[in-house]
Amino acid sequence: HRGVCGFIHIVSGLQVKVTPAAVGQKTLTCSTTCTLTDNPTYIWYKNGQHLDESTSPQYKDPVSSNYEDSYSCAVKGHEDLHSPAVCVQGQSCNRVTYTKRRICVLKESTVDISCTYVGYYSTTSSFWFRSDKSTPEDLTTNPGYAGRVEYTGTYRGPFTLRITDLREEDSAGYRFTFKADNFDWGHSFPGTTLSVTGNTTTVNHNELQEKIYEPSCQHRGVCGFMHIVSGLQVKVTPAAEGQNTLTCSTTCTLTDNPTYIWYKNGQHLDESTSPQYKDPVSSNYEDSYSCAVKGHEDLHSPAVCVQGQSCNRVTYTKRRICVLKESTVDISCIYVGYYSTTSSFWFRSDKSTPEDLTTDPGYAGRVEYTGTYRGPFTLRITDLREEDSAEYRFTFKTDNFEWGHSFPGTTLSVTGNTTLYDTTVNHNELQEKIY
Repeated sequence: HRGVCGFIHIVSGLQVKVTPAAVGQKTLTCSTTCTLTDNPTYIWYKNGQHLDESTSPQYKDPVSSNYEDSYSCAVKGHEDLHSPAVCVQGQSCNRVTYTKRRICVLKESTVDISCTYVGYYSTTSSFWFRSDKSTPEDLTTNPGYAGRVEYTGTYRGPFTLRITDLREEDSAGYRFTFKADNFDWGHSFPGTTLSVTGNTTTVNHNELQEKIYEPSCQHRGVCGFMHIVSGLQVKVTPAAEGQNTLTCSTTCTLTDNPTYIWYKNGQHLDESTSPQYKDPVSSNYEDSYSCAVKGHEDLHSPAVCVQGQSCNRVTYTKRRICVLKESTVDISCIYVGYYSTTSSFWFRSDKSTPEDLTTDPGYAGRVEYTGTYRGPFTLRITDLREEDSAEYRFTFKTDNFEWGHSFPGTTLSVTGNTTLYDTTVNHNELQEKIY
C-alpha cells in the first residue's frame, strides 16, 4: 500500500508432518518452527482443494497411504503462507509448488509467474487463472489479457505465465491447475499474488543490506525476516544474426552506479557498471544467463535461456530459510540439463571444493535427497544444529557439462531461539507485518 517495489514477507515455516498410523494409514500434523498464539484455525488442502478447518494442528482423521494424494496446511487468515504440498506415500503424488508467493512489479513492465507441477496420471490440460473469478477461466481466453499472456515450460519443469504490458488492474491472485482423465487439481489452493504499481520509487541499493538483514533470524533469533523483492530479470533481445544482447533489468530504479554481476550456466562470468552485458552472446539452446547487483548476489535474477526453453538452469525455491535447531528442513530447487544428467548433489558454499553433503561426515545420517529431474529436487537435513547455518548450492553434471559452483543458492539460518521477533506472535497481527 505504499507503491514500493519491495515488501515485507514473513516466512511461515509451516510444513505437513506425515507419521504412520494404522496399517495403510498416516496421521497428518501441521507443524511450524514459530509459536502461534490465540488458538489459530488450521486449514487443510487435499490435491489443491479446501478440505477442512480445525483449531487442532493435527488433521482430524488418519488418511490412506496412497501414491496419488498430496496435502497442505495453512493458518486461517494467512492462506498464502501455506505449507508445501507433500505426498503421503512416495514422491510422485499430484502437487503444485509456486516459485514465489508474492510479486511486486511496475505497470507497463513484464512479469513471469511460475510453478512446478507433478501429475500422478498423464496430464491432459493445464492453465493459469485469476483467483477472483467465480469460475476458473484460462487467461489465454480472457479478453482482458488478449495479446499479453503467454505460457512457457514443460511438465515437471518451471511452467510459467508471462504477462506483458502490465496494468494496475492486473493486480490479483494467480493460480495454476491441471487435469488428467480422472483428476482435476483443486482451484482453492493459494497461488502467487501479483501487485502492479505505478510508483517508480528510487531505492539506494547500498541501503538494501540493512532492509534485508536487520531483523533476520541470524542475529535476533527470529523465525521470520524481511525480504526485498529485487525484480531483477535478464532481457534477451536479438542483435546480429545468431546473436543476442543481454540486459539486466529491474522494476526498481537503483542509484549509486551499482555493479552488475553476470553468471553463465551458474558460473561467475563478468562484472560491469553497465546493466548491458559487454558482448552479444550466441543464440544457442544450451546456455542460460543470470544477473545480480554486487553486494546482493542472493537476489539474483532467474537464469534464462537465450534460445528456447531447454537450456541448462537451476531455480531455487527459496533464497533464505530460518528454522529452529533440532528440527528438519527441506531445501529445494528445480533443474534442467540440456544433455542427459550423469550426477547431481548439494554442497555448502563455504567449502573450498564442492563436497557432496551425503559424503560429509558432519552430516552423517542427517541428509537425504528426494525428487526427480525437472521436479523439485530436495535436500532434507534432520536434527539441525546451529553450525548447519550456511548457504547451500546445487550442481549437476552431464558427459560434457557441469553447472557452475558460484551461482548463489539458499541460505539457511538455524537458531536456538523459539521466539518470533522478540515475543510470541499473535497470528492476527501478521497481516500488518506482511504488507
